[in-house]
Amino acid sequence: MDRREFLIVGALGGLALLGGCGTESSAPPSFTPGSSPDRRAGVTTVASGLNVPWAIAFLRDGSALVTQRDDATIVRVAPDGTVTTIGDVSGVAPRGEGGLQGIAVAPGDESALYLYLTSDRDNRLVRVAFDGRRIGEPRPLLTGLDTAVNHHGGALLFDPDGLLYVAVGDAAQPDVAQDVRALNGKILRVDREGRPAAGNPFGNEVWSYGHRNVEGLAFDGSGRLWASEFGQNDRDELNLIRRGGNYGWPEVEGDSDDPRFVAPAVTWSTGEASPAGLAIVGDTAYVAALRGRRLWRVPLDGESAGDPSALLTDEVGRLRAVAAAPDGSLWVGTSNTDGRGRPSPGDDRILRVAL
Repeated sequence: MDRREFLIVGALGGLALLGGCGTESSAPPSFTPGSSPDRRAGVTTVASGLNVPWAIAFLRDGSALVTQRDDATIVRVAPDGTVTTIGDVSGVAPRGEGGLQGIAVAPGDESALYLYLTSDRDNRLVRVAFDGRRIGEPRPLLTGLDTAVNHHGGALLFDPDGLLYVAVGDAAQPDVAQDVRALNGKILRVDREGRPAAGNPFGNEVWSYGHRNVEGLAFDGSGRLWASEFGQNDRDELNLIRRGGNYGWPEVEGDSDDPRFVAPAVTWSTGEASPAGLAIVGDTAYVAALRGRRLWRVPLDGESAGDPSALLTDEVGRLRAVAAAPDGSLWVGTSNTDGRGRPSPGDDRILRVAL
């Protein structure tokens, strides 16, 4: 079965599941585009005409690599808006919420890219060589992660020591999230070969567990790891991630006073959020909301978070990717071409938000 057939199968499977809650969105609400983002103070369009931009990783020259989920390509977007395709990632079988998802560049080394993708039989972490213009063939590093139509996870993030954090969804099997021997429903911590990092709490790849579907990872200025997470029927979350922490799914969703579980720093209703990408600039976290169709701004104070406020509400549709740019701005990717939005001319876009 080729990629186009997988897209059709995935779309049909996704429609079958939309009657339930807790995917990236329920049936798309009505969206009428407002004024062009180019006419908003502090918001400009960097690039347009993209295909479900999922994640953004910046290079030293200020350009960004953007994964396109459903056509399994990576494009390079220059600060002036020039878009260049650097390669088609082989072995990707997009379906439902899966496809080509996370991308990360190891600190100080742009000769390889790390990708999270859905194949025809699993989710996996791969590495591809990158010569600055084109990518090579994927080399599998971590395979056999359970896959489904939804709950893939997919976020990737390197720490300054070169260890890679990998967010893996529960693949619609909630109970697996509480099993520390299994890799689904977890945040993993591995080296550049995909092996368990030294000092992991359970002697395997697992760093934290009890997760449903994490699609955003970011470090704050003090090196603390934060994650955005989809809830099911009730509450979405922003979590401060602790080594060996249990985040409760499926035993709890949202706030809990159960001492076994790490309580979320912030929660939202699922209609306000469906939180995808996450970036932190200074002492503020920015969370891209799909169903909520806005960019949440959350003040951070050490290990605590303050009251969120919203930007771009209902102005550009569904938001998925967000990344801190080298110039101090945010780059934000819309997600209106993912089958659950209502695209306006030019979608999908990468926007630059001045802070």
